[in-house]
Amino acid sequence: MALRHAVLAALLDEELSGYQLAKAFDLGVANFWHALPQQLYAELAKLEKEGLVAGREVVQDTRPNKRLFQVTDAGLAELQRFAATAAKPSFIRDDLLVAVQAADHLDPGVVVAQLTERAAFAEAKVELFGALLRGMRGDRGEEEFLLRGARIGPYLTCRRGLDFERANRDWCRRTAAVLLERQAAARAEG
Repeated sequence: MALRHAVLAALLDEELSGYQLAKAFDLGVANFWHALPQQLYAELAKLEKEGLVAGREVVQDTRPNKRLFQVTDAGLAELQRFAATAAKPSFIRDDLLVAVQAADHLDPGVVVAQLTERAAFAEAKVELFGALLRGMRGDRGEEEFLLRGARIGPYLTCRRGLDFERANRDWCRRTAAVLLERQAAARAEG
């Protein structure tokens, strides 16, 4: 997947400025695609040049003018072409896994500290995604929303982020516990 497709998908529901797009990425898209604001602005310029998004200037009295962008018919066709292409499987690439792989030869305390920090980060993301999902559903239960909600794509991708972060949190906690148990057992034996 290219950044262009994530940007097009983020612009499907409404016109957004570059700033608003960056906020949308932080809150929703970031669970499956990370981009810096500078990358988003550059991508918007490319997409506009290619006719995949249309930008319009909005004059503001008390602030600098801003540009709002929306997906064009050509942009929607590009997204349809992208969606019809076979998706490549993703792979884990994570520095923390390198440390865990080498844990038998490292100070367990250092690795446990990293695992604990990552678990806390994942827990914060679990809370964030949970709040976003509740906001999207409103007063409906999840099954009702999934059956009758107006647009479920953002909900489903946010749900994937929630499941991903829960799994990260649980794995980090379990791995830290194993390392601590092994360290205690080694001390007891030695």
